[in-house]
Amino acid sequence: MCPSDDLPDDLELFRELMQGVTPLKQDKADLGQPRKQADKSTLAARRQAAASQAASQLNDGLSDGQVQAVNPGDSLAFHVPDLPAKTFQQLKKGRLGWQEGLDLHGYTVEAARTELSRFIRDGRARGYRCLLLVHGKAYNREGETPSIKSHVNSWLKQMPEVLAFVSALPAHGGAGAVYILLRTRSSA
Repeated sequence: MCPSDDLPDDLELFRELMQGVTPLKQDKADLGQPRKQADKSTLAARRQAAASQAASQLNDGLSDGQVQAVNPGDSLAFHVPDLPAKTFQQLKKGRLGWQEGLDLHGYTVEAARTELSRFIRDGRARGYRCLLLVHGKAYNREGETPSIKSHVNSWLKQMPEVLAFVSALPAHGGAGAVYILLRTRSSA
């Protein structure tokens, strides 16, 4: 005897479940009124609004929530799971030359977020592979954790353009700076 012999036939079960259900009289969906075509000026205004909204979402999409505080001397390191280990090692050793740098000393958290967003977006648009970002260590404020460094650590992990980042060599800022490896191909 098969274990399926104890189970009711699928067709019988379906008919039992469908008792009392009224069949539809038509098999076509009512799509309502056809859409009106917007004029070209309306479409252009919508496109412009969407483009500016996308730019602000890139900036505003970087969350301030759950920012883990890091100490001034802490080294930062992050990479996406599928990044080749050899590439990450080259980044750590400073062997991937950086094409452009940004210094965030003196920026507020909001201004730093805006500048970082623009810096990453511009670097990617120019086809740069590696960038240097100086975030500082906040040693001049005794007992405080470095706010910009902590936020940068969080923000870079949220950016799809960033494949990896790691604290720089002492000659480039040490624990007060990071090398950032950018995605060079579109992720489709």
